[in-house]
Amino acid sequence: MIEPAKGGKAKDWRVGAPPIPGPGLVIPPLDPALGAPGWATLEEVAAAVAGCTKCFLAQGRTNVVPGEGNPNADLVLVGEGPGQTEDQTGRPFVGRAGELLTGILAAIGYSRDQVFICNVVKCRPPQNRKPLPDEMSACSPFLEAQLRILRPKVILALGATAAEALLQVKRSLTDLREKVHSYRGTPLVVTYHPAALLRNPNWKKPTWDDVRIARQLVDR
Repeated sequence: MIEPAKGGKAKDWRVGAPPIPGPGLVIPPLDPALGAPGWATLEEVAAAVAGCTKCFLAQGRTNVVPGEGNPNADLVLVGEGPGQTEDQTGRPFVGRAGELLTGILAAIGYSRDQVFICNVVKCRPPQNRKPLPDEMSACSPFLEAQLRILRPKVILALGATAAEALLQVKRSLTDLREKVHSYRGTPLVVTYHPAALLRNPNWKKPTWDDVRIARQLVDR
């Protein structure tokens, strides 16, 4: 089960939901003495993103994709980077993977406007390749600021790149899934990127378990 049943009401996501797993990696809160970027609102972050030319990705973009959603969201979803459709529209997750993500959210009782969705990098990598380390580093202050401003109850990392950026570690999804990590004091759950589910439908079931874990953490 991922998408709601067509023509009817979705099955209750709580039925057969896995228990909340044990703790994983811990990314500690930032040292207040080090300071933080001065952006106070999501709009200020988006404006800074629009003017950013810190890395190679800025040269090929049509639009920046800072992210969108509810500024008071309990759940924040972080993906890898914009694709072609996102680059054209300036909105995250609006292609085929975005349609699937919308269905996943609906299956756990959320509409897109109830959550906040963003990516590790805010400009499209060429041919949708994985962002390079320097590109992720250049964008990290924007993501850090967004999460600081949003202060969600739970973060859901979509795919290995998002998990790598947030948890500052290179490990497989197998190692990072089925744990509740901590990012600056916020529970963080790792799952597959929706684009990966389009390539391999066998990953839909474990993703369904992961998002239900995240949903339980929101309610806890």
